[in-house]
Amino acid sequence: MVCLGNICRSPMAEGILKKRIAASGIQALVDSAGTSAWHQGEAPDERAIEICLKYGTDIRKQRSRPFTRDDFSRFDMILAMDRENRRNVLALARTPEERSKVSLIMELVHPGREVEVPDPWYGNGDGFERVYRMLDEAAGCLVAEIGQQK
Repeated sequence: MVCLGNICRSPMAEGILKKRIAASGIQALVDSAGTSAWHQGEAPDERAIEICLKYGTDIRKQRSRPFTRDDFSRFDMILAMDRENRRNVLALARTPEERSKVSLIMELVHPGREVEVPDPWYGNGDGFERVYRMLDEAAGCLVAEIGQQK
């Protein structure tokens, strides 16, 4: 899960997906990162923590980290929150195989439509609620897709 600072969208996505995967019994490594290192080592935004706790997902122990080239070898899928962060990740890819791992997270819900998860950082709590719902829907689609592949 990748966004810009790794303090709002991507930690929410990580927490939501981890919760859904645990409930499904699927074994998977889930992590999040940012394409910048501005918030490296910081906890998620308080508003992200609050909305996740509202739905029973605890992301308080997560810490921001930057996306690195090593992530291409650690993960089968790299899901960006928006087109800009997808471009930033793709710029680090060295091979067609690495490039093929990168997509927008909302492609899981709206294939081919380039739907982005908006950055709620500058807004109020309503933006975090909307983002949570979008990410929860995408995580549900991903868990269902993985379940069908098993």
